[in-house]
Amino acid sequence: MWGASTSAYQIEGAWNQDGKGESIWDRFTHQPYRVQHGQTGDVACDHYRRMPQDVAMMRELGLQAYHFSIAWTRVLPEGRGQVNQKGLDFYERLVDRLLEAGIVPNVTLNHWDYPQSLMDLGGWVNRDSAAWFADYAGAVFARLGDRVPFWVTHNEPWVCAFLGYGYGVHAPGLHDFSKAYQAAHHLLLAHGQAVQVYRQGGYPGQIGLVFDPNHYLPATPSEADQAACRRVRQETRELFLDPIFFKRYPAALMDWIGPHAPQVQAGDFEVIAQPIDFLGINYYRTEAVAFDLEAGLLRARTTPLSAPGWGTTAMGWGIYPAGLTAALLEIHEKYAAPAMYVTENGAALEGVPDANGFVADWERIAYLREHLRALHAAIRQGADVRGYYVWSWMDNFEWARGYGPRFGLVRVDFETLARTPKQSAYWYRDVIARNGLGE
Repeated sequence: MWGASTSAYQIEGAWNQDGKGESIWDRFTHQPYRVQHGQTGDVACDHYRRMPQDVAMMRELGLQAYHFSIAWTRVLPEGRGQVNQKGLDFYERLVDRLLEAGIVPNVTLNHWDYPQSLMDLGGWVNRDSAAWFADYAGAVFARLGDRVPFWVTHNEPWVCAFLGYGYGVHAPGLHDFSKAYQAAHHLLLAHGQAVQVYRQGGYPGQIGLVFDPNHYLPATPSEADQAACRRVRQETRELFLDPIFFKRYPAALMDWIGPHAPQVQAGDFEVIAQPIDFLGINYYRTEAVAFDLEAGLLRARTTPLSAPGWGTTAMGWGIYPAGLTAALLEIHEKYAAPAMYVTENGAALEGVPDANGFVADWERIAYLREHLRALHAAIRQGADVRGYYVWSWMDNFEWARGYGPRFGLVRVDFETLARTPKQSAYWYRDVIARNGLGE
């Protein structure tokens, strides 16, 4: 299955229209010094109004699947209570247009834009957030569950918990690792409860979750660096997958973080470990990890790695395609995971448009080609990978970095909002038509 991905806050705009409530990203971006150049997602790509033409372009460029997210506050403006029918109507129109175009919808319920009204009650640190999320999921399933074959509960829960509650660079902008670990636990609990709601509804599709297992390597063979690397891997990967597959948190990490460990109640792991149908894997980078006494709670400093012959992206991320092979095989071997989908893979790369707005982004094509080779290597070695989605379908609002980084297959002129497919979009269309690189 070949597709591309986006998220609601990054493309929709219409942040306060047709009954939509305020999200934590609406609040965060409207505060000073939170986002590069003070930019917001108020308009973003204006996908809320331009959705029909966007789907038409997806069809023209051969997408088989489209992975997008639903804005919680467009459906439930206060996060709970009264459903906003206009919000659900928008997503119903989107799903129906995709199906008419022969494009499979893959829907994420939480891509970080949590309701501000619930944040005022503690956000993901409040245990009630799990039940709030399950109720929201139930409202969406009831409207769209008969037509959407793939559902994702959370996208990258580590980012949601740690960049939002621990490091403070994402909404809601908190700096408290006790809250970050507790938020992580409640995200997992919310995932389990939403899966229960989905199963109880008897819907015909599949449900899973998406996370971002960067590939980590110790900076040196020293015991200190190897231990630091294990801690980073435990926090970013095992903290989320061990509860789902093994009904426990990694003991060594819990011992290390001590008083920051989340509060867990009896029966929580039984809820979290609901059987899932697939895992989504978002892969972007590989990093070297070194022990550093001054590097935060884990005493671990990470440095981007690039494979020989590769530079870095416009965001300073290394390019290391073999890390995708390694991450997929490690997850396959440790967790005997169900089917996997690469739900995000891409790069922010500079691209100067010509007079017609066209970008000949050969660097992106080289990046994608090499990562598809790495994906094929993982499949040949036993990883059950059934789909690949490029991040992103179009240039969009890149969270705290604003509109600078451009990940899209389609260029967006943020002054006029005109869309222009890049060279990579036509290249990807041909890959899809061949069902591979043809090499």
